[in-house]
Amino acid sequence: MKPLTREEKKLLLDIAHSAISRAFRGDLTPPDISLLPPRLREKGASFVTLTKFGNLRGCIGSVEAHRPLAEDVHYNAIAAAFRDPRFPPLQPEEWPYVEVEVSVLSEPKILPYENFEDLVRKISPGMGLILEHPSGRATFLPQVWESIPDPVQFLVELARKAGLPPSVYEDPRTVVKYYTVDSFTYRDLED
Repeated sequence: MKPLTREEKKLLLDIAHSAISRAFRGDLTPPDISLLPPRLREKGASFVTLTKFGNLRGCIGSVEAHRPLAEDVHYNAIAAAFRDPRFPPLQPEEWPYVEVEVSVLSEPKILPYENFEDLVRKISPGMGLILEHPSGRATFLPQVWESIPDPVQFLVELARKAGLPPSVYEDPRTVVKYYTVDSFTYRDLED
């Protein structure tokens, strides 16, 4: 999939901002995708991350493409603002202090590995990871490497997020997938 243009990135940020602003008024209507560039009408997976004064305030997304990218950003923005179980719903008075980041995900690919040590050698900053097991599933965006730079700790925390022990990586039913993201805020688009 070709990279997003600066204009497409701005449109996605506008969609996320509009979704949250309108949701405060009870309007959850998605954008009319027929008016958008073709790339934003294609199926895509995204995460919307909200930060307030540099601290996480909400982050919700999709790891697999199942609806048009513009709609995915719209619904994930609303979910990040009002439905992230780690935070209370965003309040109107907080909104002016919140920065919105959109991350568009590449298609996840399976990362084959022999054992935990082999997996540790194969992962690196810049990779998003998905842990899938019959008992749980979790993902870390590549941005998580900034706060957990150690590969062993990264995998341990990913397992914990899925509600699983670190030994899950030795279970033959475990699947690890990786992906990359194109993430951006309005600040990234300034000249």
